[in-house]
Amino acid sequence: MNKIALAFSAVVLALCSSCRTQYEVSSVQRSTILIDSRYDVNPSGEAAAFLKPYKHVVDSIMGPVVGQSAKYMTAERPEGTLSNLLADIMVWASKNYGETVDLGVYNMGGVRADLPKGPITYGDVLDIAPFENKIAFTTLSGEDLLELFDEMAEVGGEGVSHSVRLVISDDGDLVSATVNGQPVDPKRDYRLATIDYLLGGTDKMSAFKKGRKVNSPQEVSNNTRFIIMDYFRHLTKQGLQADAEIEGRIVVKHEKKKDED
Repeated sequence: MNKIALAFSAVVLALCSSCRTQYEVSSVQRSTILIDSRYDVNPSGEAAAFLKPYKHVVDSIMGPVVGQSAKYMTAERPEGTLSNLLADIMVWASKNYGETVDLGVYNMGGVRADLPKGPITYGDVLDIAPFENKIAFTTLSGEDLLELFDEMAEVGGEGVSHSVRLVISDDGDLVSATVNGQPVDPKRDYRLATIDYLLGGTDKMSAFKKGRKVNSPQEVSNNTRFIIMDYFRHLTKQGLQADAEIEGRIVVKHEKKKDED
């Protein structure tokens, strides 16, 4: 049985007391508590008995294996194996929508768990992509694409596909950008595969609001989690495992300080 780690947020409301009959919220604090195997050292028999009828149903939904992962993968800035993989999956899926794209973008905020090594279950994919985000396609001018890359540089990186190479500075400036080995041309158009959540300029990527020729299918089947699972199943049919490498898609150029010269 795979170890399952669940995280939930505990919200503490501090109420200031007074002689009045009503209370007012004085502050709100948020913290994350990791629930893992440490809490199973002394399991409660009563709780286990209560959950048993439901566990079978949950396991039947979350447990089916949809693929295999060659290694443990994470989403990280400036570049991570899982964030690379997810951006590439958006590009891979584009052919199913009659799209030919230049690059894919997957926001770091949309990746909510790591991908374990070995069997990949439905539950693993749901942990990674728990939201109702759907695949989407949009066109940006080269000028607007450079603006998007500038915004990525400011936050230290986002998930970008294999065709992209960005160099950013320590202080969050875009130094250079290429797509498919060529410098971004401000005067030409670029087709992007991404998620519909970003089309409104969310996650500090406001350049997406300038997108044109938007293709954003809203049927449930277009949810990113199903597209990700389809990719894993596709690999399985070929006897392959999901894998991704750190390739230098986003590189931070460290500036020498004057006292180091």
